[in-house]
Amino acid sequence: MRNVGALIGLFLFAGSVAPAQTVRARIERILAGAPNAIWGIQVVDLQTGATVYARNEHQLFVPASNAKLFSTALALTRLGPHYRFRTLITAPAALDADGRVTELRLVGGGDPNLSGRVIPYNPKATDENPLRHVEQFAQQLVDAGLRHVQGDIVADVSAYANEPFPEGWAVDDPLYSYGAPVTSLFVNDGTFKLGIAPTTPGDPPVVTTSPSADGMVIHNQATTGTTTDLKFARLPASNELTLWGSIAAPKEYVLAVDDPALFAAQALREALLERGVRIAGVARVDHAKSPAPGVALVTYESQPLVEALKVINKDSVNLHAEIVLLETGRVRTGAGTRKAAIEELREFLKEAGVNEKEYTFEDGSGLSRKTLVSPSTVVTLLRYMYGGRHRDAWIAAMPIGGLDGTLEKRFARHPNASRIRAKTGSLSHVNALSGYAGDRYAFSILANNSNVPALTVRTVIDRIALALLR
Repeated sequence: MRNVGALIGLFLFAGSVAPAQTVRARIERILAGAPNAIWGIQVVDLQTGATVYARNEHQLFVPASNAKLFSTALALTRLGPHYRFRTLITAPAALDADGRVTELRLVGGGDPNLSGRVIPYNPKATDENPLRHVEQFAQQLVDAGLRHVQGDIVADVSAYANEPFPEGWAVDDPLYSYGAPVTSLFVNDGTFKLGIAPTTPGDPPVVTTSPSADGMVIHNQATTGTTTDLKFARLPASNELTLWGSIAAPKEYVLAVDDPALFAAQALREALLERGVRIAGVARVDHAKSPAPGVALVTYESQPLVEALKVINKDSVNLHAEIVLLETGRVRTGAGTRKAAIEELREFLKEAGVNEKEYTFEDGSGLSRKTLVSPSTVVTLLRYMYGGRHRDAWIAAMPIGGLDGTLEKRFARHPNASRIRAKTGSLSHVNALSGYAGDRYAFSILANNSNVPALTVRTVIDRIALALLR
């Protein structure tokens, strides 16, 4: 009987090892033809915890947007899926009999979706008016009897410290939508659309902005030509945008505003003026460390946090990832600083069993070139969240292979692509994909220092991910 038991045990052992050996062989064959890069990979069986493939799994890599896995896991665990952000409009006192207040303050609470985005997340829905929330706020004030603001419209950003750019962001990142300055108050993701239309050959093109960016100075040095080759430049903390080069056909670009909080205050001021409210003052920003006392005239609560996390991970919105990191730190420690938030993240990762020597965080989005993680760190987090009480919400926030978010056009319409639920990552010379292959494997694939087109590297990464499904 002992021999029979031993044979059965050996058979079961062999049955569990064979798939791992097959996975290793598949991945090695794929990597044999991979472009020159530093590859970091770990694949772990979710049921047994056994590592079925590893390469440079403890080495540090720039993760790009795979860093969002950490900020969103922290927020989901610490704040809970039903947490809501709150935006207020206050005045020093209630409206008087003539509908007057001395000042209005738009108090930012970090709500990442004061925009035209459709919530709950729907990849097929079309965005609505990007300033619809601001216009709703203005209408609420008018309906409440507001007729005259004797002072300014103030953007109150006291919830978070004035730290718009984490360490390791590039100097030109804030020009583009992916590098919008971080603040507790912004609308439309802190961005605007720049439309450029050609005119007569040799003449400057027509430039438009949407929403209207009245405070921005645009130096239009471009010309209408036979080819399109446009360049943009804006100095940090400047509202002067310069464009040059040539344009042959209409183009539209999404750029970041230089001061999102001021932009929000200006939008509210314009919306009130359009509704007949007299305003004596200007729009401005207050960076005080705490909100001014006052009476709330408008209170708005966001959709639940779980919906914000879907936008972050599926659409990879950097600004939103920074917000949930800061908000978690503020709620947990009382300090809306990046230092407090990252310390809270460090404590969370200790609870998750992550080796503190295998990561360093400077931001929550992965745009910082100083943020580093190992594949083992990513997989440890993935396993921890998979076994946690928020597993369903966590997985639901990830892109689905071939269906939505940043994975919508990946995996070449493979029939099993939807079994991949994973976060993408991309910077210059960096590509990443980490998540789950069905309910069997957690994986992290990080490629750094590649000198070929990103598509070439992504193709290899996708082949590896699909190899885990076979």
